[in-house]
Amino acid sequence: MEIINGFNLKNIRGDILGGITAAVVALPLALAFGNAALGPGGAIYGLYGAVVVGFLAALFGGTPAQVSGPTGPMSVTVAGVVAGLAAVGVPRDLSAGQILPLVMAAVVIGGLLQILFGILKLGKYITLVPYSVVSGFMSGIGVIIIALQIGPLLGISTRGGVVESLSTVFSNFQPNGAAIGVAIMTLGIVFLTPRKISQWVPSPLLALLIVTPLSILIFGDGAIDRIGEIPRGVPSLNFPSFNQYFPIIFKAGLVLAVLGAIDSLLTSLVADNISQTKHNSDRELIGQGIGNAIAGLFSGLPGAGATMRTVINVKSGGSTPISGMVHSIVLLIVLVGAGPLAEQIPTALLAGILIKVGLDIIDWGFLRRAHKLSLKTAVVMYGVLLMTVFWDLIWAVLVGVFIANMLTIDSITETQLEGMDQDNPLSNNDQESKNLLPADEKALLDRCSGEVMLFRLKGPLSFGAAKGISERMMLVRNYKILILDITDVPRLGVTATLAIEDMMQEAKNNSRKAFVAGANEKVKERLSKFGVEGIIETRKEALEAALNELT
Repeated sequence: MEIINGFNLKNIRGDILGGITAAVVALPLALAFGNAALGPGGAIYGLYGAVVVGFLAALFGGTPAQVSGPTGPMSVTVAGVVAGLAAVGVPRDLSAGQILPLVMAAVVIGGLLQILFGILKLGKYITLVPYSVVSGFMSGIGVIIIALQIGPLLGISTRGGVVESLSTVFSNFQPNGAAIGVAIMTLGIVFLTPRKISQWVPSPLLALLIVTPLSILIFGDGAIDRIGEIPRGVPSLNFPSFNQYFPIIFKAGLVLAVLGAIDSLLTSLVADNISQTKHNSDRELIGQGIGNAIAGLFSGLPGAGATMRTVINVKSGGSTPISGMVHSIVLLIVLVGAGPLAEQIPTALLAGILIKVGLDIIDWGFLRRAHKLSLKTAVVMYGVLLMTVFWDLIWAVLVGVFIANMLTIDSITETQLEGMDQDNPLSNNDQESKNLLPADEKALLDRCSGEVMLFRLKGPLSFGAAKGISERMMLVRNYKILILDITDVPRLGVTATLAIEDMMQEAKNNSRKAFVAGANEKVKERLSKFGVEGIIETRKEALEAALNELT
């Protein structure tokens, strides 16, 4: 068979090449993210996560060419989990053996929640987050990554979040010259490597291969911090710890689930664009959830769809889940055989790589022009960025989405109520608005001699339009007949329907005649359920009925 469960075996050569190339890129990043998330000794857990999540998300996910593994946002979240647990007295030193089972419990919960998101078919809603919120959030993640790596870059040991980490740097400013030298060499390679070279050997891997042996030759073993001892062999099964810290762990799992879902599905959209395919959002969430839940059982860092690795995979020939699985197998081989070599990698080198990652994550293009596009958009984007860096990841997104949606509803409401300007209702005295009517309807309105008020509503009416409708209710008293034209309204929300009902009742209470014109079948059915009377098929028929009432 050439196709087995969506795995196109015709492209096996391209998938193998794409998977190997993606693994080459993933290796230094996985180590760097592990070290950033869990501190000294944490690099290996980033590699565990890349192996487990990468394989299972490819096998069960819904984006054929996507490569998954630890990412910047996920590692920042795990670092926040570590800081949160440390704040309540859990030793953050991995060698103490207490922090890792708790972190992995959050990873497992996050994976199970992602599976639930997929089962509930929430994928399409997760990708509806406004771009201003996504941009501010991702830029905030980039800023966090950079801020947290300033200490390691200078050879200064730091812990905790952005404020705590930077405070430690400034209060204990004793930079290590050897670490700075390693960092400068790393940054030089990742930023200055010619494209002709980096397309064959990714610059982070090149930095790893060049700077690590140079650091040993120039600075020796004890001059700078290094990754240190790495466990030999494949990761072992370890059940996470659910104890009195469960509320903290569950909240962390929820953050990981939501963040991983957003991160993965945005990468899925990128994969669709470059591979001309269409992903299955809900299946992708289930695949990512399975990968993360199992990764937590094997002490692996949580992951998500990784944009850079996915793009490189596709560009190298990968097009099916086989490529993501090959990527994980290659990393597993490295894990089994190259541990002693990885132990010598300087932490300052990983910090240099992460500085580049952080700068790449920041949405520079949108940051520079957001204020030119819309002041409201800029406020939302910068607000989410600051909340992400200095407050809380999940609350930054929730508050940002709420404010962005309120602003959107306000904008939509203005459009919906354009034909209900209380200063210029479409009456005999509003020549400009009358000119929008067909000639025969304009003639009918002229014959009504200014005794008819015609309100025109546009678009799907949500609760945002209800306030505008209610505010114009008193205008009914100035005319003998009210015509509410909803020809261009495809649907009515409950709140807007109640406002229309109140307006019709106001007309009746003031001995005025009122008609609703142009309702489609769905809208007409809803109005009828609310007991609204005077429903007429078309605006012209309503104008004719009004003229008959006046004569």
